[in-house]
Amino acid sequence: MDYLKIFAPATVANVSCGFDSLGFAVDEIGDEMTFTKTTEKGVKITNITGADLTYDVDENAASAVVKKILNEANADFGIELTIHKGFSPGSGLGSSAASAAGAAFGANQLLGNIYSDLELTKFAMYGEEVACGTPIADNVSAAIYGGFVLVRSYHPLEIIKLPVPSELRVVAIHPQVEVKTKDARDVLPTEIALKDAVTQWANVGGLISGLYSDNYNLISNSLVDIIVEPHRKKLIPFFDDVKNAAIKAGALGAGISGSGPTIFALCKGDAIAKDVYKSIEESYKNTGIDFEMFISKVNHEGMKIINSN
Repeated sequence: MDYLKIFAPATVANVSCGFDSLGFAVDEIGDEMTFTKTTEKGVKITNITGADLTYDVDENAASAVVKKILNEANADFGIELTIHKGFSPGSGLGSSAASAAGAAFGANQLLGNIYSDLELTKFAMYGEEVACGTPIADNVSAAIYGGFVLVRSYHPLEIIKLPVPSELRVVAIHPQVEVKTKDARDVLPTEIALKDAVTQWANVGGLISGLYSDNYNLISNSLVDIIVEPHRKKLIPFFDDVKNAAIKAGALGAGISGSGPTIFALCKGDAIAKDVYKSIEESYKNTGIDFEMFISKVNHEGMKIINSN
């Protein structure tokens, strides 16, 4: 294989109660990336569209990952890379993660698929570190594995792929405001009450149990975040209005995607998802803030090869 074009999905991380440990991939939006083998070693970005990102190989999350994986594999070839961003950086939908995970996947394909999904996640985490200073695994693992994932452990890294009930849908709204990841982390408490910790980890257990048992009521009851959301929602204009509108329209629950500003709602079935979409849209259209929205199934596959030769 000398050429590859892929789709790298956007992701929702944290998923209410699962801060830095739960994430899932979406079908509707993501990046398209191409990888072309070159006889000259090294990495070169030849085109970036859809966002204003650096062409510096060591500072761009995608090219930094490709460079690292080629060096680790002692590859006798180089790669030319193009990136089309299908959604905005800083949206809370894993923009840098899609680039980093897509880069790891694409380079691995040209290497003959020599690395496992877990190893690709480690490479992609390096890209997240380049992009935002922290090697977080929830977004990149969701993009690579597809579906719902649990980051069970960071040391050593352990990723568990979780089942996804067939009728589960996600509705998301991306207000056109900026929430920097650093700011979203700075507002978090350094200590929490034991009773809050117990409530939170019980909700994580309940959510995972609901996914395994197709128990939508249990999923709904467990999509509650009493630790992170109360602090971060202050950074997102009209967050409570959106969440209340979503739940009133029948959503199982709603919360902040990643560090925001995107707000996601999980729903059972297409009909309810459409009602939730309309309700959220109605709640936000007079705020004076531009926004984008989408409805999506959960992406079970993760990375998709569009074409290759």
